[in-house]
Amino acid sequence: MTALPSRRDEAWRYSDLAAVAALWPPPPARQIVVRAGEQREELLRVHAGGIHDLRVDLGAGAALTLVLLVESPGYARVFVEADLADAASLDLGAVLLAGGDATSEIVTDIRHQGPGASSRQRVRLVVDERATGSCLGRIAVARGAQKTDAALSARALVLKRTATANLKPELEIFADDVQCAHGCTVGELDKSALFYLQSRGIGRVEAEALLTRAFVADGFTRLKAGPARDALEAATAQWLEARL
Repeated sequence: MTALPSRRDEAWRYSDLAAVAALWPPPPARQIVVRAGEQREELLRVHAGGIHDLRVDLGAGAALTLVLLVESPGYARVFVEADLADAASLDLGAVLLAGGDATSEIVTDIRHQGPGASSRQRVRLVVDERATGSCLGRIAVARGAQKTDAALSARALVLKRTATANLKPELEIFADDVQCAHGCTVGELDKSALFYLQSRGIGRVEAEALLTRAFVADGFTRLKAGPARDALEAATAQWLEARL
């Protein structure tokens, strides 16, 4: 894309267009190519804002675990465009943390091009103060991509009612033998769960922290244990501790 986006562009409907204009044009997309039969794990952490485009190509039988952490104090956008060939597998786990006046967004376009491929998307947003966090997720299944198995789960946790969360899933299916699903929820911390923890002697602040960490942990479930996962969980814990 070379022209500056506008509100007419569905994928940019929740963006901070003034911030986008200051960053335009965006840098070239980061290419992630997983060849036929290969397995890979990729991480992306965004903590300084900006527009980040990822272009993913998965060959036949390839598998990719992709993990994203967005925790920028200013405008940040991550766009993931992925093409899946026959029997390819994509697992995308993403955590978006937005506070202050920040606008942050994760946009995905997952395209099943061949039969028997699978994709899983788990996106968790935590928004605080006057921040806006958005997830626009699209799953597209081509006409010949029978036996597709795809799912998108997007959930947002609003820490203060002055914050805003936008979740917009989209399915575009041209095959008839598929399993595709999406689920989106926006809410606050579960009051019954808070009451239960407090009734067991856990203070309110600690209970809120435990529930919030459990909420975002879904984004990292497929990441192998090790230094990379430890670093992401530590960064997430530090951001949450500053607000709870």
